Amino acid sequence: MLHLPFKDSSAVSDAPTQTAAEAFPVSARNKIKRMHERGSYDKAAVFAILDAALLCHVSYVIDGQPFCTPTLFWRDDEVLYWHGSSASRMLKHLKQGTPACLTVSHLDGLVLARSGFHHSANYRSAMCFGTARFVEDADEKLQALKNVVDRFYPGRTETLRAIDPQEFKATTVIRMRIDEASAKVRAKTVADDEEDYAAPLWAGVIPVAQIIGAEEPCPRLIPGMARPDNLSAYREGRRLDETFAEMQRDYERGER
Repeated sequence: MLHLPFKDSSAVSDAPTQTAAEAFPVSARNKIKRMHERGSYDKAAVFAILDAALLCHVSYVIDGQPFCTPTLFWRDDEVLYWHGSSASRMLKHLKQGTPACLTVSHLDGLVLARSGFHHSANYRSAMCFGTARFVEDADEKLQALKNVVDRFYPGRTETLRAIDPQEFKATTVIRMRIDEASAKVRAKTVADDEEDYAAPLWAGVIPVAQIIGAEEPCPRLIPGMARPDNLSAYREGRRLDETFAEMQRDYERGER
């Protein structure tokens, strides 16, 4: 049975015509040219894919050389944040702002067809464009450093020691408002050529997912220290992308 984890993102090709408020503008940068029927510029579809992820890849061009960096990120409405070391050459390049592209992808299934040409994968992906800039305001930076923890582990910063000045200085926070974006999704079974269906070959979809495992407590925990109730969403056997999406919904509603 084909598992479609997110109805909003897996049905993007069937989405109705969107208004300007519901969709990102389409330009030469984000226009989907290949398999356009799998694509969408709908903000809800893009956000669902972003919110189901912790890791992204950010691309810039520095002095004519392309770089692509994997990093943790988080979303606040239409603004994306990520952070890194203040000593990073790449991050220093963002001081005055630079065009950037942030991408997220999820592998949902391996698609085995009756020909090599039609082998494929089920996936959800989002590509976001904007101008990446340093967060210069100290209050915004401090709030962002709190959000990167609380977005995924609700309420945790209230239980931690305060960030010290050296940690604050050593960390750079980058923000990028999403100017343009697109989502692209494949969520279906095998699509062989009609004459190949009679071939005596197995074909089908093998679902793929990241699953939360059993917790491994720190060996130096204070005796009797139990895991807090506000981490209950991280249940063994649950899909990680579904957990992150739930966290973002609650974060936006102010429930965590």
